[in-house]
Amino acid sequence: MDDLDTRVADGTGRITLNRPRVLNALTHEMIRGIAEALERWRSDPEVAMVLIDGAGDRGLCAGGDIRGLRQHALDGRNDLSRRFWRDEYELCATIDEYPKPYIALMTGITMGGGVGVSAHGSIRIVTESSRVAMPETRIGFSPDVGGTWLLAHAPGELGTYLGLNGQTMSGADAVACGFADHYVPSDRLPRLIEALGEQAGSGSPTDVVLSFSEAPPASTLEAKREWIDRCYSADSVTEILERLRAESGSEAADAADELGALSPMAVTVALAALRRARELGSLREALAQEYRTSAWLAEQPDLAEGIRAQVVDKDRSPKWLPSRLATVPPSLAATALGHRPPRH
Repeated sequence: MDDLDTRVADGTGRITLNRPRVLNALTHEMIRGIAEALERWRSDPEVAMVLIDGAGDRGLCAGGDIRGLRQHALDGRNDLSRRFWRDEYELCATIDEYPKPYIALMTGITMGGGVGVSAHGSIRIVTESSRVAMPETRIGFSPDVGGTWLLAHAPGELGTYLGLNGQTMSGADAVACGFADHYVPSDRLPRLIEALGEQAGSGSPTDVVLSFSEAPPASTLEAKREWIDRCYSADSVTEILERLRAESGSEAADAADELGALSPMAVTVALAALRRARELGSLREALAQEYRTSAWLAEQPDLAEGIRAQVVDKDRSPKWLPSRLATVPPSLAATALGHRPPRH
């Protein structure tokens, strides 16, 4: 069975990520396959729109195949990771700029690379099952696939909180933070897909989606904005932690404990990348910055160690280097953001 199913039906280019046993984690071949399909359909008169979803009932996509990234690092073949990211990030830009409606069903787990192939689309749909996140700092990495761009444009400091702590959004949170557009109950999705096909080429896909959507529940994340904005507006991770620990609520204390357990290197780079992304002019500029930081982080020990601790040995006890924020060199973030990867 192919890992990626691309087909044309009812005027719609259908893309289904088809690795349900590993929550549809993206391989390099899948990324290339999506890009090739989008190029074929760009000028195909039989394709009025594109729709992407994931096989199985657990979600759209848990992210990239990070075990492979770790193996590349261990084998001294980070050039393979750079090629993966180069193609993946170009795909994100292609989706953002695609001339036809690109509809993403962000059901269930939609994280990391899953956000990359969905949240840059023109019509982004979440449900009550959606769990959306950019959890890269949990593996010693920094938000990528355009995640810094999306997070930087979330209301207030919600994106900083989500990006640094690797926290998960509900469907309602994703709409509130600009990662999604429409909230559609899961039981309406089969009929929605049928309706899109019935009106392909003759009506507005957005209007069709609106006829099936409803107002999302209140965002629990938005309800936390007061203390999140107050704490995460600080200029350094150290100061963010100090502000969190000075708060009286248990939620802020929990956030401090989470943040304090993550890779000091990764959260330092992530904060600098998010702040810089606010000043950039386009998604493509943010992706170019992410490519530099990703290539730099791939050369550091924390990425392989974070993946080991989270998905290989699953002991959840990574040994970060450096182990404390106090020993992170002051120039580290600038070095990562200014990195110039080899061309090969």
